[in-house]
Amino acid sequence: MSEKEALARIKINKLLEEAGWRFFDTEKGKKNISLEHTTHIEDKDNPKFIDYLLLDDNGYPICALEAKKDSIDPLFAKDQARAYAESQNIRFVILSNGDIHYLWDIKSGNPQLITSMPSPESLLSRKSFIPNPKALATTKIIPEYVALTQNPNLLNEPLYLDEKTRGKYCWDNGYRVLRPYQMKAVEEVQKAVGQGKNRFLLEMATGLGKTLTAGALIQLFLKTENAKRVLFLVDRIELENQAYKNFCSLHLSFIKKLVMIGIKQMLLLQPFKALTANIISCFHQRILIC
Repeated sequence: MSEKEALARIKINKLLEEAGWRFFDTEKGKKNISLEHTTHIEDKDNPKFIDYLLLDDNGYPICALEAKKDSIDPLFAKDQARAYAESQNIRFVILSNGDIHYLWDIKSGNPQLITSMPSPESLLSRKSFIPNPKALATTKIIPEYVALTQNPNLLNEPLYLDEKTRGKYCWDNGYRVLRPYQMKAVEEVQKAVGQGKNRFLLEMATGLGKTLTAGALIQLFLKTENAKRVLFLVDRIELENQAYKNFCSLHLSFIKKLVMIGIKQMLLLQPFKALTANIISCFHQRILIC
């Protein structure tokens, strides 16, 4: 091992320990890192060695970490790390050179930039999360999809059923019914999910109800168990307050699972790119509405 690679591993060791991983048995638990774990990929007579194999509470592999010296892009080791992960029948890979790190679920998408090592708890949470894209893609979206969270009996209300009184009834009670173009936006996302996509861009003009559309999409992803939590990012604190107030008024069940933050707040915490990369990496699906 070269001096540069050894220095990279010293950094990685510290980051792993800070995240809760253990090289030795301690009062906090048994060691959950196996170093230079032997594996056989193609040639049984020519064993390979996994730099770090991270283990769950029962000692079973959960993630393979491939280390490189700081002069090498960690992504250079993608193919090698994937082979190691597949040899252990695990989903997760970390690629690191001590300064730059990527977390990769090899069964879902590409490596995502992270700013710190994931904890054992966060990896176990990811492991237990199994999206159900079919349920999301086939859910029937009706105009009252959001309004039914405000009043589950809405479709039986005489004042709503009567077209002459429906508009005033909804206005007086604050019920938000999806307009045809908002339903179309949600259905287009469903269609894309059905095609195996996991990134979506919706562009809507001012006043066309982006918050309501976002609320419908967030509810759809959470109710069909295709997300565990949601990051709602805005560029001004006023918009954060406005959106949060609107979500509360809609009585949406996901409000406790919503992380709302403004870009200015993020800039006060850490450099924007690093923080967003760390937060976004927690989410399997990405929707940008502008």
